[in-house]
Amino acid sequence: MLYATSGWCVNRFSLSFPVLSSGWTTPVLPFSLLTKKSSALLAMDCTGAGPVKELPVGIDATTEEEYASQSQLLQEFTNISAIDKAWVFNPGSGEGSQAMFSISQPNLLANKRKRHILSAHITKESNHSVTFHWAPFPVEMTGVSAIVPSPSGSKLLVIRNSENDSSTQFEIWGPSQLEKEFNVCQSVHRSVYTDGWFEGISWNSDETLIAYVAEQPLPPKPTFGSSGYKKGDFADKDCNSWKAQGDWEEDWGETYSGKGQPALFVINTNSGEVRSIEGISKSLSVGQVVWAPATKGYHQYLVFVGWSAEKRKLGIKYCYNRRCALYAVRAPFQELETAEPQLKGNATEDLPISNLTQGISSAFFPRFSPNGKFLVFLSAKCSVDSGAHSATDSLHRIDWPNDGKLSLPAKIVDVVPVVMCPEDGCFPGLYWSSLLSSPWLSNGCTLILSSVWNSGRAIVSVNILSGEVSRISPGDSSSSWDVVTLDGNNIIAVCSSPIAVPQIKYGYCLEESVTSAAWSWLDISSPLFRYPEKVRSLLSSLQFSILKIPVRDVSENLSEGARKPFEAIFVSSKSKKNDASDPVIVILHGGPHSVSVSSFSKSLAFLSSIGYSLLIVNYRGSLGFGEEALQSLPGKVGSQDVNDVLTAIEHVISKQLVDPSKITVLGGSHGGFLTAHLIGQAPDKFVAAAVRNPVCNLELMVGTTDISDWCYVEAYGHDGLTRFTEAPSTEHLTLLYNKSPISHLSKVKTPTLFLLGAKDLRVPVSNGLQYARALKEKGVEVKVIVFPSDVHAIERPQSDFESSLNIGVWFKKYCK
Repeated sequence: MLYATSGWCVNRFSLSFPVLSSGWTTPVLPFSLLTKKSSALLAMDCTGAGPVKELPVGIDATTEEEYASQSQLLQEFTNISAIDKAWVFNPGSGEGSQAMFSISQPNLLANKRKRHILSAHITKESNHSVTFHWAPFPVEMTGVSAIVPSPSGSKLLVIRNSENDSSTQFEIWGPSQLEKEFNVCQSVHRSVYTDGWFEGISWNSDETLIAYVAEQPLPPKPTFGSSGYKKGDFADKDCNSWKAQGDWEEDWGETYSGKGQPALFVINTNSGEVRSIEGISKSLSVGQVVWAPATKGYHQYLVFVGWSAEKRKLGIKYCYNRRCALYAVRAPFQELETAEPQLKGNATEDLPISNLTQGISSAFFPRFSPNGKFLVFLSAKCSVDSGAHSATDSLHRIDWPNDGKLSLPAKIVDVVPVVMCPEDGCFPGLYWSSLLSSPWLSNGCTLILSSVWNSGRAIVSVNILSGEVSRISPGDSSSSWDVVTLDGNNIIAVCSSPIAVPQIKYGYCLEESVTSAAWSWLDISSPLFRYPEKVRSLLSSLQFSILKIPVRDVSENLSEGARKPFEAIFVSSKSKKNDASDPVIVILHGGPHSVSVSSFSKSLAFLSSIGYSLLIVNYRGSLGFGEEALQSLPGKVGSQDVNDVLTAIEHVISKQLVDPSKITVLGGSHGGFLTAHLIGQAPDKFVAAAVRNPVCNLELMVGTTDISDWCYVEAYGHDGLTRFTEAPSTEHLTLLYNKSPISHLSKVKTPTLFLLGAKDLRVPVSNGLQYARALKEKGVEVKVIVFPSDVHAIERPQSDFESSLNIGVWFKKYCK
């Protein structure tokens, strides 16, 4: 299953909201050396020998030199900051606008990400020139979980979640000072969700109420004392009693372990009073709340996303195949003279909550147009209906009535449908798109968003009335583009490539028609992405291209989309040393329905800079190439995807781009599944391999993962949805084993590095350990590093650093 971290692969949210921070440049030792023990052992003989140096476990003198050398360069790449979110405020004085960027940067010593705010004043001249006047220093946001400006831009909400079970803090800031501060205790709710998925924090139009999603309070637990069970509720710290565990509550799996049920709350910004929204079923997890347009004399509604889980909560992280719908519910804190029902239709008038999207299996990221006439939302109905964890998205519209009286069921209009088989060079569909909180141009019917476009990301405009989709980032650019925020009818974006750090771009439309030809893009100088001259020099020596790889052995029963060439990103040095090619690392993304895009990755840029070419393969089944190509893979994992990777390797060998004797392979999650398959099915092809939380044995994984349905869908194909059961039969287990890399283990001889997160619920650590132990048993060289506190992504700063460093050192050992 896919994970998203540090450039090994990407996800819907990191693409839409990259992150940036200040210039923390304090040099530190590599993590592995920080943990090294030093002992001075005095020799017990007459030679008077000096102290004996003790090396860390698994490191010899040669490896230590590589650690020292590579870690210095990796440190330089690690320090590069990234943009998280951004907002623009227009004071209306005609003196330009004010931008505010949320930025972050890894802090290796603290093993956390430091977060800051950096502001810039934007001035525009009549000749279309734009200047950003940056504040001299950023402001650190210590302990801040979320910041959300009010609609007018005159107030700023700051939320601080507690790390020690104390109250959640809400701060309302004005232009120059703290205006209000409220503490919400654990008995009302626990932490506010700021995860990017359930997360929803929304001001109402007059800025007196804020709706948000938070963890429900812990349910009461049975209490016992010296005389047995105690009736009633007792304090947790009662020294004469103790709390039992009570019933187990299921969570949403990977990264949500221990998190409480997402529930909806509203806080009054004047009084600090918090009210929970009543009438929502306990089986419904809520998120992504927004305020519906206010209509004078009528109740105002909240619109939110609800995920139902009647039988089991399967893992939701990276999984868009979980059924969800848009719901409307009356907002609290409203006193009306007449409580006239607003939602009308078949038996809905008396319901406290109404499903707005009954005719579609998935609806999320609701956004109202500025004039309140339209409610748009994204849908992952292809994922839900097929079982693929991610697939081609679609965009839809509901016309919202001016009088606030919505008839149910609501009529859903298809704005951007699913693209099955795109023409070459044409719009391939929506993938991993995320909508800004305010994505609209001033005409009220054009929204701006970013989406995967083949092996890159592009910025597109969508007219929600006509359905017209236009690519407005440069069509001739091989780099990836992401919209960060809007400045009126102008766009602030970030552009990057595998060999170029992110660059802020400012886009403005030259004509009324929103087409790519009508948009111009300016480079904006900023302090956000500064990096040392050494890194600049190394990156300038590299080049990249996007290769079209013809499909080998085309079958007659393949769809048209599955017959089309797939792509690979090839990164290499501009010059060969002694006419010899650099060793190559084949990079394989997870998922399998994910994609590697042509954006900057610190981890991969580091590997490129220490002398490796990169072959980054987007095999069929990847996002960004149409639904037919994507749906060709389920049921064929371990064969079609393996053959595509081998075809890509043969392609670059035939072009004399790589040395066939110096090929290594790296993948995580499903990319690790592919890596383990490749070293078994093509045992003489690779000199070394590295895997991060790999899927090695589906037979073992199906009973331990949080997404056991994924095992069935990818192994059986579309029949997997109907075959899926929590009690697999012998026939099921046999097929899962035969689809797994472990079935080819007897042929493996490639030295392999395993990087495993001990708290991984997606591909539990037992999967990688079983395979590593089996390789070791048969004499294959194996190195295993387990990160005790990491989940599937292995993204904690120290863990990510140590992973990248060990990959570089491991491959260097076998590519001399």
